[in-house]
Amino acid sequence: MKPIMLHGHERSITQIRYNREGDLLFSCAKDNQPNVWYAVNGERLGSFKGHTGAVWCMDVSWDTSKVLTGASDNSSRLWDCETGVSLAELTTKSAVRTCGFSYSANMIMFSTDRTMGQECTVAIYDIRDDSQMRNNEPMQVIAMPKEKVTAAIWSPLDEGVITGHENGDLCQWEFKTGDLLNRVLDHSKQINDIQASNDLTMIITASKDTTAKLFDVYTLEHKKTYKTDRPVNSAAISPLKPHVVLGGGQEAMDVTTTSTRIGKFDARFYHLIFEDEFGRVKGHFGPINSVAFQPDGKGYSSGGEDGYVRLHNFDMQYFDFEFEY
Repeated sequence: MKPIMLHGHERSITQIRYNREGDLLFSCAKDNQPNVWYAVNGERLGSFKGHTGAVWCMDVSWDTSKVLTGASDNSSRLWDCETGVSLAELTTKSAVRTCGFSYSANMIMFSTDRTMGQECTVAIYDIRDDSQMRNNEPMQVIAMPKEKVTAAIWSPLDEGVITGHENGDLCQWEFKTGDLLNRVLDHSKQINDIQASNDLTMIITASKDTTAKLFDVYTLEHKKTYKTDRPVNSAAISPLKPHVVLGGGQEAMDVTTTSTRIGKFDARFYHLIFEDEFGRVKGHFGPINSVAFQPDGKGYSSGGEDGYVRLHNFDMQYFDFEFEY
């Protein structure tokens, strides 16, 4: 499995995303320029220019017409995907850490950091309402508990928002009222990433406590745990097979102090049901910050601290491989 190396960022990758068809791959990094690539050959299609700080998060609408980004320049921007033109700039009082389109792509949400005396909040906008976007007046602002939001995703069918927090809390919010519906504490450290399964029935969380966990999306009931020996920064569920992929590694600042773990920057594959690890893919020169399966399940991509996005297409052996049980 020979990867295609995408090098269009000067600094570490923060998030990668496929569009629904899987023909485009979007990437953002600690530089100020998110990129979009052709997933088939790794050719760069274009960039979204406008941010002046590290871009922490991005998402793409289901019809690939709009792109949403959030950055440390205290703003979230909505872009036209085809032209790269900024449609709206929503300014905040602190850095935007997570963002996402709802299932219908009629609404967007983003969370802000608890810094400079500002509270951590989740803001929700209806992008069909020009006055909300033009005047920067969200339809709902949900005040978060004292632990800041480090990962967030919409619930299925525009029902609410699921947030992961610094202390390992996983919370479910009703977006119309701002009420807390559910709260579970299954992780002991910060949740770095939340991704949903293709049919929106499950979510997988990646945490600094060296595990990734599978939850029911409606009840937040804990189903499975995938254990590693290093912090997990990102995890994704395959749409084709009962597999999950985990990406992580020792934090960059700790690498020199933990000599036994140097070089452990592999993407690790686990069986969804049995929780057994069955494969690793080497390649990155630093921790993996984001992983994503292709929407058809025939490959995956990873973005690392080294600034590279690696685009992998699975060999036939992967599709022939079956667990014996």
